[in-house]
Amino acid sequence: MFEVTQVGSWPRSEGLLASLADLQAGNITREEFDRVADGEVKRSVELQIEAGVDIVVDGEQRRDSFVSFVTEKVDGTKLMSLEETADGQKGFDEMLEAADVKRGTIRNPVCVDKLARRDPLALDEFKFVKTLTDKPVKIPLPGPYLLIRSMWSPKFSKKFYPEPTDMADDIVSILRDELIELRDAGCEFVQFDEPVLTEVVHSGSDQEGESFSRTFM
Repeated sequence: MFEVTQVGSWPRSEGLLASLADLQAGNITREEFDRVADGEVKRSVELQIEAGVDIVVDGEQRRDSFVSFVTEKVDGTKLMSLEETADGQKGFDEMLEAADVKRGTIRNPVCVDKLARRDPLALDEFKFVKTLTDKPVKIPLPGPYLLIRSMWSPKFSKKFYPEPTDMADDIVSILRDELIELRDAGCEFVQFDEPVLTEVVHSGSDQEGESFSRTFM
C-alpha cells in the first residue's frame, strides 16, 4: 500500500496573506499573526484528513515563501529582492527573464554575515500540527543546495564566504541541528526541497550551441 501525503505548501487565503503583509509592515504582532495562521493550519489539516491523506503537513501557512522564511530564524541573513542582489541593471533584467517573474515578486534570504541558527526553522510548526492530529506529520525544509543557491551573493556574501561552496558546512550544520530537534520531538518525516536542481538538467546548450539557463531563484 502506498501512503498518501501532500507536497508541503497549501493555498493561502486572502485573509492570511493580508495578515502576513500586516506582520511584515509592523502593523500587527507575531502573536496576532499566529492566531490567524493557527486557524488556517487547522483548516488545512482538517481537509487533508477528510481527503484521506496519511501523512499531513501544515501547508507552510506561516512562511513568506518556501525559502525566504529562514531569514526570521538564521542570523547573518537579510531578505532582499532580485533587484538588490543583481549585478547591475543588465544582470537584473536577465534574472527576470530567466525567472519569468514580475519585478519585486521574489525575495531571497541573502547572506550578509556568518550564518548561525538563531531559532529552530520549523519545530514550532511541527508541535502545533501535533496538537491537531495523531497522524504522522511531515515537515518540508529547504535543502542545502537550494539555500546555498539562493543565499550566496557575490555582492554581499563574498566577504564571509568567498565561494558558494564555502557556505556549505554552515548550511549543513543548520539543517542537521534542525533535523535532530525534529526527530527528538517525534517528527517521523522531513522532506528536503531541492527544486533548483532542475538547473542541472535545464542549464547548458541546445543543439545549435546556444547557451541557456532556467531558474526561479
